[in-house]
Formats: sequence, structure tokens, C-alpha cells
Amino acid sequence: MEGSEKAFVVGGVWRRGIKKYKVRIEDWLKAGGPSTALRQWFGHDPKRWGEFRSRYFRELEKNIEARKPIERAAARGRVTLVYSSHDEEHNNAVALKEFLEARRKGSETTKRLRHRHAAA
Repeated sequence: MEGSEKAFVVGGVWRRGIKKYKVRIEDWLKAGGPSTALRQWFGHDPKRWGEFRSRYFRELEKNIEARKPIERAAARGRVTLVYSSHDEEHNNAVALKEFLEARRKGSETTKRLRHRHAAA
């Protein structure tokens, strides 16, 4: 990773097969991932994706300290979110990226996004 690029592991599970000493990680944000109860409820079921995101967004809104390192790093440069799921479309890093991008655009966007997915 070059310059101001930072990588963060998001979630409480480390990806199998990746040696921790071979990946240049800024921080492992276990608390930045979904709660254990939410992760287990979701079970990587694409049918639950919309509701998962809504619930995860609510958790992230309350958990300012968990997302703060990523937001600070993103303000200075590129951020890479490392996740453990094999599903590249339906995982907490994808949802977290969407949440953070919405926050950068303004809190109203985040609120609309959360409510839109809750209704879906």
C-alpha cells in the first residue's frame, strides 16, 4: 500500500488462510463489525441483506468509537476494508463502505438509506 493508504480488518473474525504478519493492517477493528447476534442472524443470506444493512447501520450510528479510525484515515487518503466473508457482495465491509460514504455526503443521506432498507 502506498502513501496514505490504510487497511483495516472490520469484524471479529479473521479470514482463514491469510497470515496476519503478511498483511499490512493499520488496525483490526473487531468492534467495527456487526454484533455477534446480528452476524449470526444474517448468516450471509442474500435475502436478509437489506434488513442486515439497516440493523448494521443502526449499530454503526451508535458505535462512534469503532468507526472513527476509519473515518479519520479516509479523510487523509485511501482506505481498504478487509473482511472474512467469501461473498463479495453481501458482507459487512460492503455495508460499512456504503454507510461511511453516506455519512460523508451528509447525515440525511444515512437516515434515508437506513429507512429505505428497513422498509424493503
